Amino acid sequence: MVVRPLLRAVIMGPPGSGKGTVSARIIKHFGVKHLSSGDLLRDNMQKKTEVGILAKSYIDQGQLIPDHIMTQLMLNEIKGLDQYNWLLDGFPRTVAQAEALDKECHIDTVIDLDVPFETIKCRLTARWIHPASGRVYNLEFSPPKVQGIDDITGEPLVQRDDDKPETVSKRLQAYDAQTKPVLEYYRKKGLLKSFSGTETNRIWPHIYAFLQTKLPDVSQKDATNPR
Repeated sequence: MVVRPLLRAVIMGPPGSGKGTVSARIIKHFGVKHLSSGDLLRDNMQKKTEVGILAKSYIDQGQLIPDHIMTQLMLNEIKGLDQYNWLLDGFPRTVAQAEALDKECHIDTVIDLDVPFETIKCRLTARWIHPASGRVYNLEFSPPKVQGIDDITGEPLVQRDDDKPETVSKRLQAYDAQTKPVLEYYRKKGLLKSFSGTETNRIWPHIYAFLQTKLPDVSQKDATNPR
C-alpha cells in the first residue's frame, strides 16, 4: 500500500472571494484540518492568552499585528497538527511570514482564488442585514420583498460598515498591496495554483479535481458530483 505524503496547503483570496465556502468544501471532501488565522486570533483574544492580549493591543490601536506575533501564533498551532493534512487560511499574509513558515515546514501547494475585484465589490456591497435577527439579504440573489425592509418584521435593513463601497475598495486595495508579493513568492517556487472565475460554484469543480490528484475524497456523499 502506498502511503501518501501529508498535504501542506495554503488558501489565499481577497475578502469576499468565497474563501470560507471553498475551505468548508475542502474540509468536507478531503478531511483536512483547517487553520484560520482570524479564528485563532479571536480565540486567543477571547481566552486572554499572552499572544491574544498582545494582538488585541495592536488591533485596538488600529495597527497591523506584527509578523513575529502572527508567526508565533500560527506555528505553535501547526506543531500540533504534524499527523494531519492541513490547510492554512489567512496566513502567511506577508513574505516575512511565508519565509518563517518555510523554515518550519515544506508547503506543497498554494490555492489562489483569483476573483475580479469588480465582482467582489458587487457581491459585498449588495449585502444588507437585519441587525436584530442577523438575517442577511443580498440584492443580487436573495433580495428582500420590499427594498430596504426586513421580510419578517418590516424593520429597516442596514449595511455593515465593512460592506460599504468605500470600505470594500479600501479592503481590496490593502489586500492587493499586502498579498501580491506573497503570491509572487509562491509563484517563483512553482507552488501557486490560481483558480479564476466570478462564481464559487464554477471555480470549485476545478479546485476539487486538482485536490483529488493529491488526496482521496473522504466524504460519504456522491463524490462524482462534488458540492
